[in-house]
Amino acid sequence: MDKLFKSAQVAINNCLAVKKGESVLVITDEPERKIGYAFWGAAKEVGAEAMLLEILPRSSNGEEPPGAVAKFMKDFDVLIIPTSKSMSHTIARREACEAGARCATLPGILEDTMERTLNADYHEIAQRSVKLAEIVSQGRVAKVTTPAGTNISMSLEGRECHADTGLVHNPGDFSNLPAGEAYIAPVEGTANGIIMVDGAMVGKVKKPIKIVVKDGFATQITGDRSAEELEKILEPFGQPGRNIAELGIGTNHKAQIVGSVLEDEKVMGTVHMALGDNKSMGGNVSVPSHLDGILLKPTLWVDDKKIMEDGELKI
Repeated sequence: MDKLFKSAQVAINNCLAVKKGESVLVITDEPERKIGYAFWGAAKEVGAEAMLLEILPRSSNGEEPPGAVAKFMKDFDVLIIPTSKSMSHTIARREACEAGARCATLPGILEDTMERTLNADYHEIAQRSVKLAEIVSQGRVAKVTTPAGTNISMSLEGRECHADTGLVHNPGDFSNLPAGEAYIAPVEGTANGIIMVDGAMVGKVKKPIKIVVKDGFATQITGDRSAEELEKILEPFGQPGRNIAELGIGTNHKAQIVGSVLEDEKVMGTVHMALGDNKSMGGNVSVPSHLDGILLKPTLWVDDKKIMEDGELKI
């Protein structure tokens, strides 16, 4: 059996728990068409009323789908979205979940990622992610340091940490696939310090991207070509695109740094910080851009509790 189809079957049965007769919409685009077809075939196999819709690739992560597609999304039990740019942080996705759809997005997923990570034990990942989310939700201040030179602190007060478990079983549930993180939107305007992205951001980084953060915004970005590329991507979005949007902790033991943020941010023993939209996480900044930077061997403090030391979870 084709490995891609087998991974899609695992996701359809275990992660999404698709049942006979449920309506399933797979939204894909040309770069992810093969993966879209694998999901459509696996959904059809379990007896779902499965449909496949191909849209034109979006120009940035968080850009909305066509209006007609956004309306259509609200009419389905299950949405599966393997697209080259992320639809996770779109109004269309949020409103579809509010209407009761359970949804998994797989932005930019590589065939290798799908074959390797969708077979992970998501009940184990869920347990780890939920435990972390509970601890972080109780915190007021987070601080992250790394051997590469990251040293940043931010307020978490009044914000809830969410667990990305990969188990999308109830109406309104949402997850990335592959899943595996605990994530929170720091309070806007409170992050200060330096982020040294040494894992991946716009692909794998050869030289760390240095991001200077003042009062919740990235004020200076330096490094090699990766830093220049990041600046170009951020340019159209103004200051909101530079908002410190997310603090995330990877919890997937099968994930590896491959240069695809979808998988990179899930790697166990890493922390990621994002720039841009945080509306989906309980924040107040809505902008059609969300860019994650992965930090290697981090030490993470939440108040006076050391959650991680040099990339090793302490819980």
